Amino acid sequence: MRAVWFNRFGSSGQVLQIGELPKPEPGYGEVLVKLYMTGVNPSDVKKRAGAFPHLLDSGLVVPHSDGAGEITAVGAGVAEDRIGQRVFVYQAQHERSNGTAAEYIAIDELRAPLLPSNTSFEVGACIGIPILTAHRCVFADGKVTNKLLLVTGGAGRVGYYAIQWAKFGGARVLATASNESDAEACRDAGAEFVVNHRHPYWAEDILRYTDGEKIDRAVDVEFGANLAALLNCLRVGAEIVSYSSSAVPEPVLPFKKMMFMDLVVRMVIVYDMPEVAKAKAVKDTQKLLQEGALKHRIAEVIPLDETARAHQLIESGESRGCVLISV
Repeated sequence: MRAVWFNRFGSSGQVLQIGELPKPEPGYGEVLVKLYMTGVNPSDVKKRAGAFPHLLDSGLVVPHSDGAGEITAVGAGVAEDRIGQRVFVYQAQHERSNGTAAEYIAIDELRAPLLPSNTSFEVGACIGIPILTAHRCVFADGKVTNKLLLVTGGAGRVGYYAIQWAKFGGARVLATASNESDAEACRDAGAEFVVNHRHPYWAEDILRYTDGEKIDRAVDVEFGANLAALLNCLRVGAEIVSYSSSAVPEPVLPFKKMMFMDLVVRMVIVYDMPEVAKAKAVKDTQKLLQEGALKHRIAEVIPLDETARAHQLIESGESRGCVLISV
């Protein structure tokens, strides 16, 4: 099968290789998926660059966690009627070497749920990290009905879906964005008010809009960089749910101030979500996809031969929406 892999860390143009690898066989409890689309996420490019030094200890790695395709064979213990099912694949390259940047993948059938018939493979490859992370961020600390919820970076891969999940959950949603185009995307997703997070006093802008009402829950893309502003607009007893802190990787916490606000701080990474949370997120996603209720932002679909460019697009930070590779 054709596949992309790396056996050393470095820049995408230097270390990503494209060629032929053996086609895998499904083991016990596994399905074999013929992939049509693979998604590229920040965690994928960080792994390739060397963020996890022991990743290559067992040999080469086929990157990417997300993808979509069709089941062509099953291993022992899996029902034969799964053959032919359209599926999305998530958590593919987690604690294992073989991800979705290949024509085929053998994977635990739990990680290959049904993709509704009205949903494209392109959208299927957006589900794993962006949609499931957003679901967890919004709902991990309970229902959001009638809550005032803030999504920072609302035009991003996760933020765009977090706005939608919050709206479906009955929240009032505010968002931040860095320019008018992204602000319009946030409004399109369901945010009622969007503030520019490059404005030094964006928290005060939010409070002016809400007439002083403070935020119940914040879904945050840059924990270290945004923390000071968030503390100015969160109510006592609020929750901060963050899935990234790239600009300030090791933030210093103002413990006393946060303690006297009785805050809950939650960090989210899709790989280590509880299985019950993954199952709920998958079920809710399938339902909304069947109803055609979710909106999607796909930045670009790139050929497999240009995988290095897809990684570079993610690393540039300039992509708006999901970056996909056609297998």
